[in-house]
Amino acid sequence: MDRRIKLRHIEAFVEITKARSLKRAAERLNLTQPAISRTLAELEEILGSCLLTRGRGGVDLTPQGEVLFDFAQAGLGALERGLDGASDQLRQSVPRLRVGALPSVAARLLPELVTVLEDLAPDLLLTIADGSHEHLTDQLRAGSLDLVLGRLGAPDTMRGLSFAQLYLEDVVFVTRPGHPILENPSLQRLTEEFTVIFPPPWAAIRPFVERWLIAEGIPIPLRRIETVSGAFGRVHTARSDAVWVISSGVVGNEIADGRLVRLPFDAQGTEGPVGLMRRTSDRETPEMRLFARAAGEAVTRLGLA
Repeated sequence: MDRRIKLRHIEAFVEITKARSLKRAAERLNLTQPAISRTLAELEEILGSCLLTRGRGGVDLTPQGEVLFDFAQAGLGALERGLDGASDQLRQSVPRLRVGALPSVAARLLPELVTVLEDLAPDLLLTIADGSHEHLTDQLRAGSLDLVLGRLGAPDTMRGLSFAQLYLEDVVFVTRPGHPILENPSLQRLTEEFTVIFPPPWAAIRPFVERWLIAEGIPIPLRRIETVSGAFGRVHTARSDAVWVISSGVVGNEIADGRLVRLPFDAQGTEGPVGLMRRTSDRETPEMRLFARAAGEAVTRLGLA
């Protein structure tokens, strides 16, 4: 690597790209805007390439910038993990794994997986984060997470990531017990009479739901609340006449306990693969292999395969 390139150049480039603004990136790095602008200009001069373009909507990557960004972000994440690991070795030699879990697996698969993992690796320090597919895969690419457990996303969200499938999961429509639609369930009534809790555009299941509705000749509901919040969905569905469209894993426990009722809609075609995601540039660690083994055992125990 060209010795003129310093860590500050890479940090500035990554932060500007993520913030899509020199001003916001400068604030996050505790720099002045002229200083971060000079740092970016130095990097572009060294590389002989324009990495970013400025427009009214903010800062955008050029094709050359897109090539560099994935490697730069992953490299910073790897360096951070290495420094954390070196620091930890001075205090304790405890194996660690940072995992992101989408709501569907956090509610059903993950508790069983953790139970299995406690037997396989009782000393493993596990850190779990939840959130949307977009958020968690961004964290994975940035090196803040080692693995993400959830649905396979659209191709653009899987850039730089590998995926190992565990099982298939469908989408369900659920209501509270005693809901008026249960007397005469129909998609037309659903869209005309009730508010629908609907996956937002960035949710992994959104394209599956949209395609299924189109095939059924039903428009996307106008009266809808778009969210991936499982906590909100559970409470609001139980207290109102809203109908919740969600991955079956998110509400599997509530359906089994009778706290929510699955509407008899055949959502064939909404099935999507659920599995483990990691950075393609990473070597598989013993902790990752243990986690994958525990995931497979949990899938078998729950009868999901």
